[in-house]
Amino acid sequence: MTSFGDLLGPPPTLLTGDDDAESDLLNGADPAAVAAEYPAASIAWAYLAEAALDGLADADSSAEPDRARQMAGYAYARTGYHRGLDQLRRHGWKGYGPVPWSHEPNRGFLRCVGSLARAAQMIGEEDEYLRCLDLLNDSDPRAIAELGLD
Repeated sequence: MTSFGDLLGPPPTLLTGDDDAESDLLNGADPAAVAAEYPAASIAWAYLAEAALDGLADADSSAEPDRARQMAGYAYARTGYHRGLDQLRRHGWKGYGPVPWSHEPNRGFLRCVGSLARAAQMIGEEDEYLRCLDLLNDSDPRAIAELGLD
């Protein structure tokens, strides 16, 4: 039985992580430098996306949106999302099944999906926003709450 209670479903996918990139980020390295050195590390792209998007949703609604930051966040998140999909597939993921939030190395990918959802919503791409929420819910229903998207 999987940790998600589905006897017939695939087992959870557990990524091995990007130890060097994660260590550099935890030690305060510039996320752009980490992404350049370890472009396959979704966690670096998640840091970049979150930094670009931080504070944009809270901005004064009468102010003109900062489209450059929104699009930078979107691009960073999409890059990390695609690099994460590559990693998931190399770990046996077939496009569905659990990707648990509780497994720390999965969080770079899940954070990128969450940032992509936020950015898509900011630019009015509702279909993409909903697809990202569905992917997060299918991966691990807990991820949406952990990412503050509920």
